[in-house]
Amino acid sequence: MTNEPDRAFTTAELADEFRISRNHLAKVISALAAAGYIEARRGGGGGAKLARPASEIRLGEVVARLEAGKALVECFAPAGNSCTLTPQCRLKARLAHAVQVFLDDLDRTTLADCAYPAGTT
Repeated sequence: MTNEPDRAFTTAELADEFRISRNHLAKVISALAAAGYIEARRGGGGGAKLARPASEIRLGEVVARLEAGKALVECFAPAGNSCTLTPQCRLKARLAHAVQVFLDDLDRTTLADCAYPAGTT
């Protein structure tokens, strides 16, 4: 996708290249399209392509957007926390900090930084 930004790739092409489930990839493509990272069209001549240059897509932003609402650990969830350690827990703040450091580090990298060099696919 990054080497041919104007070309729309089908789910089948991408699933075959990366050896992943088409069903799972369809869900990921849907989420990426909803977040505005890719443009996706169904039907003949359809497919998915980047909505903006790979050099403008920060990995931390993508991960944060796709993981929004998903708790790293139970006590991070807005509802359903039954951890008995919560009132005295000293780990939660460290984990929250670690998640932020992880995302900040990913934000130093763009999709273009991770793309295959031209002609290697």
